Amino acid sequence: MTAQQPLAYDAFVATAAADPAVVGLVLKGSRAHEGMTTEHSDHDLYVVLAEGATTALTRFAGHRTPELDLVVLSLDAFRAAGMPGFERYALARARVVLDRLGGGIARILAAKARLDAEEAFREAGGWLDAYANSLYRSVKNDRDGHPLAARLDAADSVRFLLETLFALDRRPRPYNKYLEWELARFPLPGWDTGTLLDAVQHITATGDVSAQRRLFAQVETVARRAGHGAVLDAWGEDLHLMRPR
Repeated sequence: MTAQQPLAYDAFVATAAADPAVVGLVLKGSRAHEGMTTEHSDHDLYVVLAEGATTALTRFAGHRTPELDLVVLSLDAFRAAGMPGFERYALARARVVLDRLGGGIARILAAKARLDAEEAFREAGGWLDAYANSLYRSVKNDRDGHPLAARLDAADSVRFLLETLFALDRRPRPYNKYLEWELARFPLPGWDTGTLLDAVQHITATGDVSAQRRLFAQVETVARRAGHGAVLDAWGEDLHLMRPR
């Protein structure tokens, strides 16, 4: 096997598993999400090496084809991946292919799937403020006769809303592709999944101000219960524009 030859997933896994420098193999992406694989799905594989190990597999770092994408990194770098960063959700729901650390690779993934309390509170507060900002702009633009701006701000608000809700549950927000998958298997506590997704779809498509206000009322209750009243109260009289009439 050379770096120039096409690599098949199964063949590479067999080669990597036979290399003592490899302490873990982790599969992420659609092939780690049951029911999400299509004919176009590749294999996204992390190859985790023992600290200081020497292996010829490092020549495959950055390998990327329609069949197989490889990330080759040290154990310490793997611990740090997505902490914070865009990869966190992908790793939170990744599948362990090989774990030579007696469950250590699985524990690292589990840690990525759960925000610590301080981090979650900080993140939720920041995203809540961003959500309120976009919601306020959407409602104000609708009032002032700017329908396109109102719809764009409404769509922006949905992103921040989802970040807020997942942070409140101490979870990284899933990528849009996996939102329905995630909520079907791991619902957000206190939220009806179907109702929430219907609201998200409707608001994103239409910018409906009444729907935005109804949803904000639910978010406000949840956020205040979680200790984020100060974030909302900082909006002062502008809250009246966001709340249901």
